[in-house]
Amino acid sequence: MSSADLPSYLVDKGLGPWEIYLEQIARVTPHLGKLARWADSLRYPKRILVVDVPIALDDGTIAHFEGYRVQHSIARGPGKGGIRYHPSVSLSEVMALSAWMTIKNAAVNVPYGGAKGGVRVDPKQLSLAELERLTRRYASEIHMLIGPDKDIPAPDMNTNEQIMAWIMDTYSMNEGRTSTGVVTGKPIQLGGSLGRREATGRGVVVTAMEAAKRRGLALKDVRVVIQGFGNVGQAAAHIFQEQGAKVIAIQDSSASLYHPNGIDTNALAEHTQENGKSIAGYPLAQTLSKDDFFALDCDILIPAALENQITVDNAARIKAKIVVEGANGPTTPAADDILRERGTTVVPDVLANAGGVIVSYFEWVQDFSSFFWSEDEINARMQRIMSAAFAAIWQLAEERRITMRTATFIIACTRVLEAMELRGLYP
Repeated sequence: MSSADLPSYLVDKGLGPWEIYLEQIARVTPHLGKLARWADSLRYPKRILVVDVPIALDDGTIAHFEGYRVQHSIARGPGKGGIRYHPSVSLSEVMALSAWMTIKNAAVNVPYGGAKGGVRVDPKQLSLAELERLTRRYASEIHMLIGPDKDIPAPDMNTNEQIMAWIMDTYSMNEGRTSTGVVTGKPIQLGGSLGRREATGRGVVVTAMEAAKRRGLALKDVRVVIQGFGNVGQAAAHIFQEQGAKVIAIQDSSASLYHPNGIDTNALAEHTQENGKSIAGYPLAQTLSKDDFFALDCDILIPAALENQITVDNAARIKAKIVVEGANGPTTPAADDILRERGTTVVPDVLANAGGVIVSYFEWVQDFSSFFWSEDEINARMQRIMSAAFAAIWQLAEERRITMRTATFIIACTRVLEAMELRGLYP
């Protein structure tokens, strides 16, 4: 089915990330009752900072990179959101990601607002020393916005524990004291939390299990297809395999792999370690074309890579009963409508990938108390929060006969706007 064959309301409009978010807010506003008078507040980020990040490269030349930090809302608490390094990072993307963090934190009732940051850079083109200089300069440029009670960054695409350690150290040097709570996703030795690295992928599996149960599927019998084999996709793949599910296909930017009896995710992870983090060339699975990947017959599809991966061009070919969004913004609004008409359950990103921010919240709490929990305790607490949030959202969706995305936005926006109404306008 091409876009020419679709009714106008099912046609992708070439929307960017921020425009997609605005359309999502437009769709939820009629459900907000008297709080709708505050809905425009969700369309205006609280603060936007655009910075120049100059560094000296190893050869002595000076390079300039553009960086961003956006605080969408701090009505319910300090800003919270990751930092990504990618050559396609844009202000529109970071604004949308910060807004989705507002929704995500409110959906699972974590006392944070939404924020996000990024630098437009290809980190693969930088040496480790250049990457450190870039990170420290960027951290210095956004120093005025971040802080353990103001805005707490975390890892995101192409950033990791080491980068968080450099940001923590830079902030601490500028403050003249060690401040472990300024970032989450840090190394354990610097106040990081057990379970944080796998938390987002684990949360994806938790919500997939909840959706499968309600669709009458036993997890040990399901066939799973995962797009992305980075931190989220790989963690989810391992946990699905541990739970007895078959991960029959995995895709990254280099290849699409398929095995009807399941891919050994541990063996594939070893292959990527020896192959520059690429799944290409893995000998124990067959290679698919990129177009055939989303059309595979499966039970659960997990887009865990980039935005705008499920569109009108491929939504009608998806055979999965359940789509669980591990990535941020992987499904366009028009594709969302197609999936709904086909009876596909979509667990939205602002719920499905909230495991990471929940455990980030645990890390932040542990840093303040200087008392750290066991990994089993962290995983159990995260699962309880995710399962409770899923149950409330599922119930609302069933009662009002709406999608899980709309139900998630209703609950989240209600919490944010109630906080704003109670606080009032100053002055």
